[in-house]
Amino acid sequence: MIAARNGSSNAKEQAAMGLGIEILGLVLFLGAHVFVSLRQNRAALISKLGHGPYLGLFSLVSIVGILLIGFGFARYRAEGLIPLWYPPPWTRHIVVALMWPASIAVVAAYIPGDIKRVLKHPMLVGVKLWAIAHLCANGDLGGIILFGSVLLWAGYDRITLKYRSDAGAPAIPIGGRRNDLIAIVVGTVLYLALGFLFHPLVIRLPAFGSPAFGS
Repeated sequence: MIAARNGSSNAKEQAAMGLGIEILGLVLFLGAHVFVSLRQNRAALISKLGHGPYLGLFSLVSIVGILLIGFGFARYRAEGLIPLWYPPPWTRHIVVALMWPASIAVVAAYIPGDIKRVLKHPMLVGVKLWAIAHLCANGDLGGIILFGSVLLWAGYDRITLKYRSDAGAPAIPIGGRRNDLIAIVVGTVLYLALGFLFHPLVIRLPAFGSPAFGS
């Protein structure tokens, strides 16, 4: 009985530690991206460090943040979830449905066409869809913190974009329907790769209700 209690206590401590690491990663990753929206502070730092070193520092902080988020979330999940509510089983279909347009929107940010012209900021649209979909299907504390904080950042970033002034920045050329077709094809490939490979192999949960290829 005592051993069982000690084991449960240790599991809770490990889960809490995982959550702490996840939150630290979110602070670093999202903090770096929030800093980008503070144009005067960003300009002052670029003036002090130089554009290349600034990009290097931004990339380093972002990568460290992502690694900490992944490591912390995985550690938290391994020790047992902390449920706040229990989503109905059908909510997983929301994730499957929304992740396809989310994947296409993310790709359309890099292959700009009419999709980008209509959405204006397809990357943020894709991030919002990803976060909303996963919030619907995840009722545990770690998942809500992860997806909720990313959703809040995406909303904040979209609002601040209206007030940013980047005088002198070169305009990004926008193509037409040919780019949209490419974005749809590449986005669909990304969607299937995330569902059949990344999710079951890395997250350890089948996205489409089936195991990964080759497993």
